[in-house]
Amino acid sequence: MTTSSLAEGASATSTPARTLGSRDYKTLALSALGGTLEFYDFVIYVFFATVLGGLFFPVDMPDWLRQLQTFGIFAAGYLARPLGGIVIAHFGDLLGRKRMFTLSIFLMAAPTLVIGLLPTYASIGVAAPLLLLAMRVLQGAAIGGEMPGAWVFVAEHVPARRYGFGIGTLTSGITGGILLGSLVAVAINSRYTPDEVSGFAWRIPFILGGVFGLVSVYLRRFLHETPVFQELADRRSVARELPLKTILREHRAASLYVGLLTWVLSAAIVVVVLYTPTYLQKVHHVPATLALEANAVATLMLTLGCIAVGWASDRIGTRAVMLVGWAGLLVTSYLFYTGLPGTPASLVWHYGLVGLFVGTIATVPIAGVRAFPAPVRFTGLSFAYNMSYAIFGGLTPVILTLWLQHDPMAPAHYVAALAVLGFVLGLLPLGARGHAMRPAAGGATMAR
Repeated sequence: MTTSSLAEGASATSTPARTLGSRDYKTLALSALGGTLEFYDFVIYVFFATVLGGLFFPVDMPDWLRQLQTFGIFAAGYLARPLGGIVIAHFGDLLGRKRMFTLSIFLMAAPTLVIGLLPTYASIGVAAPLLLLAMRVLQGAAIGGEMPGAWVFVAEHVPARRYGFGIGTLTSGITGGILLGSLVAVAINSRYTPDEVSGFAWRIPFILGGVFGLVSVYLRRFLHETPVFQELADRRSVARELPLKTILREHRAASLYVGLLTWVLSAAIVVVVLYTPTYLQKVHHVPATLALEANAVATLMLTLGCIAVGWASDRIGTRAVMLVGWAGLLVTSYLFYTGLPGTPASLVWHYGLVGLFVGTIATVPIAGVRAFPAPVRFTGLSFAYNMSYAIFGGLTPVILTLWLQHDPMAPAHYVAALAVLGFVLGLLPLGARGHAMRPAAGGATMAR
């Protein structure tokens, strides 16, 4: 019997009649908290990249080269995502979701803590940037396993009627890590002078992230293995061959679908949330403080939007939410970018509005998790998601930098084009249905 036949079924979850209980809320809370802290650990580096460049490379190195190498180390985290994601997902499909779910946050927290304690170039020379690079590679491997692992873990726990809400809430927690990183960076730079930040204060956010991450590792001990994996183990239906081999042989269409959806997600996150603050300052000469404040509002709206999208998906279906959400992103992105720089009030309002529609990214894991059958679900989602994000997430800033030389509206056009792609993907069958969360020996109706 193929893995596909094992996992065809109707519902997007475990027990259709069940509602969220205390154990579900604990699972959501601990998973979202871990996601927030782990993504904070991954992105906090970029908020202190300038400071790190001055501390971990020779002082006589040209500034452009120092920054290039600093961001090169940051990019190494993205490049490590596919390998880490595939390895962690492989054992997640073989040994259990919970073990790998806990391991991924440990692999993020420990390197973050180490970065906060690393000696600088002035103390140990070239070993400093090499150690920093090693820590970023470990962080990249961890984030590659955390996000798909978290989505699968929650999806296989929550009841059918709250499937979208569960994944949307978890996604909001993950995106909340960006907001937390931004707020911590603003607080550190407001509280300390530039000399104090370079001297010792830059270490604070890394040490805090590492300590809180290790606390989250401990808290995840109280989570339970997903009932879906437990059922697979009881039936001896756990993947018997290398899960990635099954994915490449039997689920190429699903992998392509999730990969394209991830491209849309990466455009929304990388361009609107991570790239635009710099774009506002360099192209439209918006003061840094205003740009960061507007970005914080947009990120907050993104976080709330993920929850709203998950809630709506349970009530009107994933396809309808994808069509409305991606169409809304298309319209609001042009509204935002064509209205720049505008007034401070209009900047914040329009940025917040487009941020709300960026919350449509929650439909990516909602559709992506159920695109693969249970025995190879973790591997399938991780492979498609991380490969796509490594390629498109890494190339997007380069594409926009070159495009901006000819057209200041490049970010709007890029986001709009990918929003159209998301709309088209929502029309395809996998946008409205997929494999059931629980494995089933026989066929049934497909999930909405």
